[in-house]
Amino acid sequence: MRANRLAAILICACCLLPAGAAQAERADRSKPINLESDRMRVDDVQKTSVFEGSVVMTQGTLSIRADRITVRQDKDSYQYGTAIGHPAVFRQKRDGADGYIEGQADRIEYNGKLDRVEFFDHARLLREPADEVRGNYISYDARTEFFTVSGGPGSDGAAAGRVHAVIQPRPAAEEPGKAPAPAPQAPKR
Repeated sequence: MRANRLAAILICACCLLPAGAAQAERADRSKPINLESDRMRVDDVQKTSVFEGSVVMTQGTLSIRADRITVRQDKDSYQYGTAIGHPAVFRQKRDGADGYIEGQADRIEYNGKLDRVEFFDHARLLREPADEVRGNYISYDARTEFFTVSGGPGSDGAAAGRVHAVIQPRPAAEEPGKAPAPAPQAPKR
């Protein structure tokens, strides 16, 4: 169904939001998309689909939950999507890693032409095990893997106008050119 294809673009785009060089699970792209909502409207003339009411979209390890998801396609076949919720939430396994990327905001927008994802109002990204960034606005350019975070009124858990970030140190094995650190030993009894 055309609506599912357009919705898949939104899902894939939203899950390209890792902090640093982590990437979304590549195997998810070949998995079927499952969509559940209370209502759905499709306008083939305007190339717009709207899913409303406890929307749940999944594809492999990826999931997105929102109150409303709108997807559209322009005349050049670029896709655009907006997920709205309190909050809209996504989660996906990181490619080649054991952890997940999780993100949430009141509104998440994807621009297929620019390959950019933007999080508006109460934005938060979490990369397991404990890296986190919060602000009122987060923009991620999937082409360059560059993201920016801005504070502002309503930033969840941060003072107005401020950004909050927690970046955990990486073990020596993850640092280029360094040997892995020895595993901790349990005390002998």
